[in-house]
Amino acid sequence: MPDAEVVIEDGRITEIRPAGGAVPDVVLVPGFVDLQVNGIGAVDVAAATGAHWSALDEALLAQGVTTWCPTIVTAPLGELEASLAGIATAAARDGGGRPEIAGAHLEGPFLAVPGAHRPEFVRDVVDRRWLENLGDALRIVTLAPELPGAVDAIAALSARGVLVSLGHSACTAEVAREATEAGARLVTHLGNAMGPLHQRAPGLLGAALADDRLSVSVIADLVHTHPVFVAMAFAAKSAHGVALVTDAVATTPGSVSPGSVSPGSVSPGPPRLADGTLAGSVLTMERAVSNVVSHSGVALAQAVQAAATTPARLLGLDDRGTLAPGRRADLVALEATGDGGWRVASVWVAGAPAWSAPAES
Repeated sequence: MPDAEVVIEDGRITEIRPAGGAVPDVVLVPGFVDLQVNGIGAVDVAAATGAHWSALDEALLAQGVTTWCPTIVTAPLGELEASLAGIATAAARDGGGRPEIAGAHLEGPFLAVPGAHRPEFVRDVVDRRWLENLGDALRIVTLAPELPGAVDAIAALSARGVLVSLGHSACTAEVAREATEAGARLVTHLGNAMGPLHQRAPGLLGAALADDRLSVSVIADLVHTHPVFVAMAFAAKSAHGVALVTDAVATTPGSVSPGSVSPGSVSPGPPRLADGTLAGSVLTMERAVSNVVSHSGVALAQAVQAAATTPARLLGLDDRGTLAPGRRADLVALEATGDGGWRVASVWVAGAPAWSAPAES
């Protein structure tokens, strides 16, 4: 669109109008919403306390994330409950200017394909009663729909507003359809920890691509997913059905809590277990958007929709995710990098400046 300016009052967008003068050479987009963050740097959300959350806030703002779901993975049930309590405490902190915690994402322990999750803690029957007793901090649950008790749990969780995502699964397309009819609306990290696609047995991957009721999350680090696979996901689902996620994990030695995935080594690429299994990523949302545009041929507007609008909609957050009057003024200024990519220049949370890139020397 032509140069424009956004008018903000009391943390909300009140008007978007033609610019009255010179404007910075940036593209203003809605704040990003990351549905899956296990940790960053030295901090694992499963064990985070006190100042750890402030460190996460700063790291997320630097990549343009203004709303997020701290994600905890398979562990003993008691540890998961303690982690959820910690997330609830962090979400209730006083003050603004930080990314908002929309609620916790529980990935496991009810999985059929463990991937990097610790197999000794994986459970092969879905405990609906335990899930229902976890409280309001729970916002997303990833589970395998082929497990006993899964469909009933999906229906119960969906009825109370929890977003149920299908993942870590080798289920058939028929089982995926049954889970979708029960209320599942998302598929976790499409293509990873998932059965293969075959023309006579399309499985969860095929069901996810074919069913408009299901959105898919994608780790666009170009390791978990090839650029062509990313382009295929956008072509099949459109940006309305793709949610970019980082699946970021803590990678500093000694930082991973006992119940979490445990990277075998720290390297510039994604962490892996000793056997080579991918164990989360070191992706940022800024880089995910840039990768989708520069490597997969997706338009910036569609990449932003997948990083902000779609995940906000999946969470039921109709007050953010787009630039429009009445929406929260969670804003990100993107500037071109010159190589076809984009980087975050500035971030506002509810209209207040929250982060700016350091000035280049």
